[in-house]
Amino acid sequence: MDVKAERGWRGIGVEGPIDFAVTGVAASLTGALAKHGISVCLVATYDTDWLFVKEEALERAIVALREAGHEVG
Repeated sequence: MDVKAERGWRGIGVEGPIDFAVTGVAASLTGALAKHGISVCLVATYDTDWLFVKEEALERAIVALREAGHEVG
C-alpha cells in the first residue's frame, strides 16, 4: 500500500465547542495567519477546530494569533 504523507505539521486547537450561530471565528484565525504569510490547514470537528501549520512556522503563527488578540496557551 502506497500512502502519501506530508510530515512536519503542528496543531493548534481552538477551545470549543463553538456555537454554530457564531460566525467569523475561522476567518479571524486564518486571516491573522495569512497577513503573516503563514499557510494553514483548518480542520473543523463537532467539539473543536484545529489549525495545522508547518512546524517551522509555529512560533510565527503563535505571535501572529496573539497580535490579532487571540489567546494562545
